[in-house]
Formats: sequence, structure tokens, C-alpha cells
Amino acid sequence: MSISIIRLRSTQMHQASLLQKCIKLLKRKETNLFGEMGSLGVSCCFETNRQLGSPYEAYTSPAAHAIRSPASIGAVSRLRGASGGTGNGGQTAGGHSGEAKTVYGFSTTRQLLEALQRDAQLRRICGWETARQVPHEATFSRAFEEFSQRQLPQLVHEALIRETQRDRLIGHIARDSTAIEARERFPETPVKKDTRPAPPSSLFQDSALPAAPPPTQPAAPPAPRKRGAKPGRRGPHKRWKSGKPPYKPKAKTRLERQRTMKLPAMLADLPNQCDIGAKTNSQGNTAYWRGYKLHLDVADGQIPISAVLTSASLHDSQVAIPLATMSTQRVTYCYELMDAAYDAQHIAEQSRDLGHVAIIDPPQRGRQAKDTFLPVKQRELSWAQAQRYKERTMIERVNGRLKDEFGGRNVRVRGPAKVMAHLMFGVLALTVDQLLRLARSS
Repeated sequence: MSISIIRLRSTQMHQASLLQKCIKLLKRKETNLFGEMGSLGVSCCFETNRQLGSPYEAYTSPAAHAIRSPASIGAVSRLRGASGGTGNGGQTAGGHSGEAKTVYGFSTTRQLLEALQRDAQLRRICGWETARQVPHEATFSRAFEEFSQRQLPQLVHEALIRETQRDRLIGHIARDSTAIEARERFPETPVKKDTRPAPPSSLFQDSALPAAPPPTQPAAPPAPRKRGAKPGRRGPHKRWKSGKPPYKPKAKTRLERQRTMKLPAMLADLPNQCDIGAKTNSQGNTAYWRGYKLHLDVADGQIPISAVLTSASLHDSQVAIPLATMSTQRVTYCYELMDAAYDAQHIAEQSRDLGHVAIIDPPQRGRQAKDTFLPVKQRELSWAQAQRYKERTMIERVNGRLKDEFGGRNVRVRGPAKVMAHLMFGVLALTVDQLLRLARSS
């Protein structure tokens, strides 16, 4: 019994420590470095107590990052105004509460509010002194909606990655996607126009009156069949002047268009509505889910670098070039590790143009006949590539931790913007946790 109590106490202390570190990313500190990202005014703060001369110097000192956009400040100030508090310290209470919901594993906002009412330590960490200052559940919902529209968690995570990984040369970036189940309806297909004939007027008459019998007409004899080929659905063959149809150039695929597009245009071109996704597991069975798909780039040390949310039905290869472009803008790395779903010529060429080496697991296409004597030659990785490809397992561990420990399996919001904000709060907490682990191990 005492061992279970000790484990519970250690887990609670770790959650409180992790929450305090995450909240430091959302607080405003003394030094502000103002920048411009899109249409939002962003201020980032980074401070270190000492220079250690190691690649993990930012992890071992209390680093603080703050991203404050006008809309986000307005959302959290309404949170503070609803509770009757004042001051700049309370303006980020909404972001603190969102991070606390992820770190402590609360599935709903109501569970978070109940914890804030009974736990004084958690309440003070989030920025409220008394239980009466905690806003209503509807106020949290409105603030979270503005956070999601302005992409506050994405901006905080990007600033954290840029500051902590700017002086580090990363060896490998593992890329993969994971299924995100959602509780919402996906858009239905448009209803086709009804071409059936209207019902006879006798159906709308009083049922007590007997309906007149329909007039009987003799069936028309079938038309005699003409000689020649049997006509198909498209009718007779069309004769062209040159003997063949005119040449029509094929439309460019999405991968071809992405080679010449900017990152905002790539992300806007990807579908992100809720729909049905299918994936074949390791046993060969096809699993279906309703919701979305989260694509991640993970660096050595299980640190998430970039994230993109798309529809569940979108193929993984369609997000490879946007993820590579996003990760290249944030960090410096050498190798890209991808599974057989990313085996495409445009992906390999774009990775080479960006200065990286793509190691893609060769797909097993086709089946070998049983009566053949010589085996069919399949493309294989070299010994060095196979050793590097083993590092790709870190993306699977990150996906598992995101779902089991940081709310990736408990999505209770609707819409791609809110789902992405919910997931990015978890990605942000996971990133801070991994940075703390690296700091302790170094």
C-alpha cells in the first residue's frame, strides 16, 4: 500500500513540475523580442541563467517563451475579466488551464473546473487565487475557440523549437501519421436530383374511394436489331478529323504542384474536414475510423518538430513535402526516415533539393509466382541505410505517448481548428517533457 502511495505522489509531483514548465512557455517575462508572423504580432522571450557550452544548454536553464497575439490576449483577458481579476499575470490563465487539462489528462473542461475548485495548488499555478475567480465553463469554451482560430498552441510550439534547436545539428527526422478519432459528422455527399416520375394523382385521393384501374395497353414489339457491333453506353464511335482524339495534357498531381508552391499554399491545398479513414495494420487487417489524421515530424530524442492535421482519407505521401518544408525552416537536419507509403519520386527529389537524404522503406509490390525458379529482385536498403532506418521507431513512441498520456485519444471538440489546438497542447507538453528528460540525462 505504501509503494502505491509513493508512486502516486511521484506522479503528481511530475505532473505539477511539467505543468509549471509548460506555463513558463506561456508567461510574459522581462525581455521581449518582437517579431512578425503572418498578421499576428508575436513576442518571444528566451532567457538562460548561464552558458554551458553544450547542445542542451537551453534545457538545463529556466527558458521562458511567450507568444502573445492581440486576439489571444483578448480571449484570455475576457477569462480574467469574467473572474474579476486584473493585471498582466492573469491574462494567460486561459492558456495555463488548457495546458493543465492536457498534462493532468482531463477529458472534459468540466473535470478541469472541478479540479480547479478543490486543488489550490493547481488553481494558483493556472493564475487564480481563489475558487470564486475561476470562470464559467462557457467562458473557457469561447476562449479556446479564439485560441484555435489564432493557432496559439502552434505558435508557442514553433517558438520553442526555434529557440531550443537552433544551434543543434539533428541527425534524423522520422515522419509518419496517426489516426485521430473524432465525435462529429462528416459532410454528406450532395443528394442527386430525383428523376423518377411523379406518383399518380390517385395516390393523393381519399383512401375510402376505390381507385380506377389503369388502362391496359398492348406491349410494343421489340425493335429489330441492326447488324454490327453491340452499342455500348457511350453510343457509336466518334470519328475525328485526324483519325484519333486530340491530345489533352494530364492535370498535374498534388505532388507535382507542391514542388513549386509556397508553404501556406501547400497547407491550404490539403483537405482537413472530418471523414472516414482506412489503414492496414501489421496483421494485414484493414481498420477504419472516423475523424482526422495527424502527421508528425520527430527529431532525435523524440522531440516533435512539425505537425499537420488533415482528413483521415488523405494519403500520407501528400503531406511529405509540406512537412519537409516546415521542418527545414525550423531546424537543421540530415536524414529523413519514411515508410513505404512515402515512396514517390517527387518526394525523394524534393528532399534532395532541400539538402536532405531521404531513406524510404522500399514497398513490396507484386507477388512471386510459385512455379518460378529464380526469385524476383526487389529494391532493398543498403546496410548503412537499414541501420539508420531503425531510428524511425521513435515516431511510433511519440504517437503512443501523445495518445496515452497527453490527450490524443480523448478528443471532445469539433472542427479541424479546435481538434488541432487540442492536439497541439498535447504536442507542446510532450515536447517540454522530452526536453526535461534530455536535460536530466545530460
